[in-house]
Amino acid sequence: LVKEQECVPTAAAIVKVLSMLGDRTDRKKARLKYVLDRMGFDAFMAEVQKGLPLTLRKFDISKCDLRPSVDRFGHVGIHRQSQEGKSYMGVVAPVGRLTSEQMRKIADIADRLGSGRIRLTVWQNLIIPDIADHNLDEAKRRIEEMGLEWSPNSIRANLIACTGNAGCKFAAADTKRNALELAAYIEERIELDLPINIHFTGCHHSCAQHYIGDIGMIGTKVEVGEDMVEGYHVFVGGGYGVNAAIGEELFTSVTETDLPGKILALLEIYLERRLEGETFLEFTWRIGIAELKQLCLDNNLIPA
Repeated sequence: LVKEQECVPTAAAIVKVLSMLGDRTDRKKARLKYVLDRMGFDAFMAEVQKGLPLTLRKFDISKCDLRPSVDRFGHVGIHRQSQEGKSYMGVVAPVGRLTSEQMRKIADIADRLGSGRIRLTVWQNLIIPDIADHNLDEAKRRIEEMGLEWSPNSIRANLIACTGNAGCKFAAADTKRNALELAAYIEERIELDLPINIHFTGCHHSCAQHYIGDIGMIGTKVEVGEDMVEGYHVFVGGGYGVNAAIGEELFTSVTETDLPGKILALLEIYLERRLEGETFLEFTWRIGIAELKQLCLDNNLIPA
């Protein structure tokens, strides 16, 4: 247990121990998870304690009340603020990318229709706060005119992608491009009435955390004839917070060109067989990975 005022020195001590004991000679291994795997949690925290002017307190986790999970989709769209007559708008920045023109137009919306402030989110989107009620329709129109979205049910609203091989030498695929291609393909063919979270990560470092997405992709190379092409292993059923779970592999070695069709077919299975009001995550948990694989096999999504 760490008090609020103790968070900064504790975080600094953790980083210092990582720097001292981590493998700085191999970037593939220069991560905290490898240090913890090698040392064990207790030994690592003992080293952290040595560099702290305070004593860390331990408490039985089973006696703690979990804080409710943050709704990962909750910031997108229009939401009332506590201030009378004001709302904030969650705007979708597709896989975290905006053009300079879009950034200037968003800044102008914030200046003219809000309070001049813009907030960023960990989900690669942004928030424009303090929009007066009588300005909401104009804000929506201007966001749509610049080619952006504010609906939480949009595939793009809940699409997370790491840098990919366009900017990272470890990535096996162009995650941001593939993510946007997937979104465009699906949005042209079906309309979702509930949000779904899709994560694209390029390598085992999992910067985009594919293992906690409703649907998660991790980049790989796929053999096609004599060539090796970009592709993904596909996971489903990941969650966090009170719904913490590690996704399970559903599809193996799917080429980037085949991926959109397979994900579309998977979502169609979900829409056809879900219970009323059932999210994709709840659907995958209810039927289980074995039955879901059988449904995919029946629909020729998995080789027999």
